[in-house]
Amino acid sequence: MDAILSIDKLHKQYPDFELKNLSFTLKPGEVMGFIGENGAGKTTTIKALLGLIRSEGQIQIFGKPADQLSVEERGQIGIVLDGCHFHDQLKIPQVDKVLAGIYPKWDHGQFMKLCERFGLPLNKTVKSFSTGMKMKLSIAAALSHHARLLILDEPTSGLDPIVRDEILDLFYDFIQDETHSILFSSHITTDIEKIADVVTFIHQGALQFCLPKDVLHDEYGIVKGPRSQIEKIDRDSLLALLPQNLTCQGLVRNREEIRQAYPMLSVEPAGLEEIMLCMVKGERK
Repeated sequence: MDAILSIDKLHKQYPDFELKNLSFTLKPGEVMGFIGENGAGKTTTIKALLGLIRSEGQIQIFGKPADQLSVEERGQIGIVLDGCHFHDQLKIPQVDKVLAGIYPKWDHGQFMKLCERFGLPLNKTVKSFSTGMKMKLSIAAALSHHARLLILDEPTSGLDPIVRDEILDLFYDFIQDETHSILFSSHITTDIEKIADVVTFIHQGALQFCLPKDVLHDEYGIVKGPRSQIEKIDRDSLLALLPQNLTCQGLVRNREEIRQAYPMLSVEPAGLEEIMLCMVKGERK
């Protein structure tokens, strides 16, 4: 099946930061969680995908070079960026009218339905909205023009846990159409764990892994014990070492093999937050 989004050797150089030949592929029907610490390059990558900054490398969307998409094809990309990008003097009916003039398949009924569901007031300007309300408005817009691909930059940031779950349910409904895909950038790893099929992790502008979430869940683990014992684990299995006060913590792949080979060590499944912590702050082996 052809990729709905693919990037190959994406590179962007700034005076104090470099996005280093990033490559990954997003297939139809997939949700890709895009994770990394603040400043890792997630937003830079998304801006490059959307043509908001110049970059080197190849970007293809819907099987075509991104800069060759037609107006109709661009209308099939739903975008939620960190922060609100609607004019702050507009009210929701005016936002509706503006977007209807931009997107060929704008769905007025869907947009108003989502605004009502989110409890957004029709008679107040965007300027008066809270951060969470502005994010809800952006999400409502992204889900109201029959997009095939959602590109989301911190879409649940600033939302309380109950609303975050409601938003994730909407994204889950969206992905039930197997021609749809989502690139979901977030620092909230619990949201990624709930919805992602694939996880792409970047650190300091470089790709660390792009793996099915099930592989991370089933194979990766956290080992705890004396450093002298953890360092005996072979280098192919020990990915990072994080010294702590009295013991040491290591990130491993092949969790069950390590458990059997080193019964003196504590071995537990690794969550995304633990994986990130070890790979960002730990000693890489």
